[in-house]
Amino acid sequence: MSDLLERLRKRGWRMTAQRRVVAEVLDGDHVHLTADEVHARAAQRLPEISRATVYNTLHELVNQGEVVEVSTDTRAKRYDPNAHRPHHHLLCTRCGAMRDVHPTGDPLVDLPHSQTFGFTVSEVEMTYRGICPACAGGRPAGEAAPAG
Repeated sequence: MSDLLERLRKRGWRMTAQRRVVAEVLDGDHVHLTADEVHARAAQRLPEISRATVYNTLHELVNQGEVVEVSTDTRAKRYDPNAHRPHHHLLCTRCGAMRDVHPTGDPLVDLPHSQTFGFTVSEVEMTYRGICPACAGGRPAGEAAPAG
């Protein structure tokens, strides 16, 4: 059973077939799907699921704090089920691949008091942007280029 499904069960969330399939699609590490991607994957498992049901379910999961809506500038919003573990994101600016990252240090501490402008900062969202290994030449991370 996925972490998300377990959290929803503990919350007492009514688990319809449609809600279950959306939660199952969102299961896993480094999951950052758009609503359309969630719908496409859910429809493979439950062909009668409607786009509206997927959108409504995602909206409810975000409102409950069980899924985080991630904006990446001009791309569609993505949905991250890793809502209860603090993390940041690494984004490929070519293909849009996204990974969860856990840098050391505390970005709240790293912000000098003179730069808070009187704000009481409660959270930080950071996105590291770059080119993934596939877009940079098709080699997995850490694999050396052929000699030549």
